[in-house]
Amino acid sequence: MSLAALKKIFSPDPYQIPAHEAYVALVDQARKPFFYQECAVSDTLDGRFDVIVLHIFMLTQRLKNESPEFIRAVWEVFFSDMDRSLREMGASDTGIGKRVKKMAQAFYGRIDSYEKTVDNAAEFKESLMRNLYRGAEVEETQISSLISYVSRNMEHLKKQDVQQIIKGDLSFTD
Repeated sequence: MSLAALKKIFSPDPYQIPAHEAYVALVDQARKPFFYQECAVSDTLDGRFDVIVLHIFMLTQRLKNESPEFIRAVWEVFFSDMDRSLREMGASDTGIGKRVKKMAQAFYGRIDSYEKTVDNAAEFKESLMRNLYRGAEVEETQISSLISYVSRNMEHLKKQDVQQIIKGDLSFTD
């Protein structure tokens, strides 16, 4: 094995720290009362999970063609955080694997659904109703507010420099 190959194996992922910083920024944004008060997302573990996934989706859309490695690193931070959260809540080691698997299925399902529907307003609204609101009754103004937020922020992310984002420096607009 060459020295370069060994270095690659034992060197830390260059995206690890910036991905963590980007994840913290999107989690901070996902915790804003706007989602739970104005948009009527359930202020529960499930609701917060779904708002975080929605923000990861927006970041993924922005970078999927420009830095898939950074997206992978952000996703790894997300799953590590979910694992840590479950442990803090007292889940047993045997139960964590099943729960993380269930979360992973939900995560990938939502990312896929949003990606397939984001360009069609009616389909995207339906996807949000099914995934984020989990079929709960929501007023039209609340879902419209959320869709408007997503549109604004996808445009806002497009205007941000990719190199800044992959350094962990990203922002969202309210």
